[in-house]
Amino acid sequence: MLNTAVKAARRAGNIINRASLDAQRLQITAKGAKDFVTEVDLACEQAIIDVLHEAYPQHAFLAEESGRVHHPANGSEPEFEWVIDPLDGTTNFIHGMPIYAISIALRQRGQSMHAVVYDPNRNELFTASRGGGAFVNDRRMRVSGRLQIHDTLLGARWPNSGDVHPQLVERFGRLAADSAGIRRTGSSVLDMVYVAAGRLDGFCGVELKPWDMAAASLLVIEAGGLVSDFFGEQDWMSSGSVVAASPKVFPKILQYVS
Repeated sequence: MLNTAVKAARRAGNIINRASLDAQRLQITAKGAKDFVTEVDLACEQAIIDVLHEAYPQHAFLAEESGRVHHPANGSEPEFEWVIDPLDGTTNFIHGMPIYAISIALRQRGQSMHAVVYDPNRNELFTASRGGGAFVNDRRMRVSGRLQIHDTLLGARWPNSGDVHPQLVERFGRLAADSAGIRRTGSSVLDMVYVAAGRLDGFCGVELKPWDMAAASLLVIEAGGLVSDFFGEQDWMSSGSVVAASPKVFPKILQYVS
């Protein structure tokens, strides 16, 4: 299953790389405020679904652009569901910023079992299977070993509007002031994956969707990190608020955001 997901991710990466050569001609549609989709997102998503559905015709899909596909007609939860973000960081892609990724996770009875995140710009392939560790281009990954907030480099996905989450904006501001710095790359998937790779010491984000977190969270866990919602519970896939960090830094971040 992991190998099939890798095949699907690389096929989507080829579509993205070809399109990036002529990004000025992209057809761009606004789904909402600061939320865009291009024909590349749609083509990548369809390519991924085609590869996975051919190999596993009984599996269901939850994809950013298509929604729920091939789910049981009786409305029951599927045993196997692929969760797909075909192009996380679309705004970056539109502007020629080479910071975006493809995310594919296989969930079994609601638990992520396999994860693939592919960065076509750097040709970095991040993979994990539950209980089998996390890897980047077949090299084992581990979260960082930093201990104190003032030494940490963090990633964050801020609220879209300070009017919606004024208290969170204040808490994120204190976290930014007390850490070595906070990076907002425009790709939450890569931010979380960089925690797994030890490039960031932690990440906190709000208003995220399941396809932003399903694969990256497993990579963090298999690299030795911790993942929860802002209250230390396991409700992050439904709440959209998530903290991912190395074990020593994790409780310190929760003190700021909870």
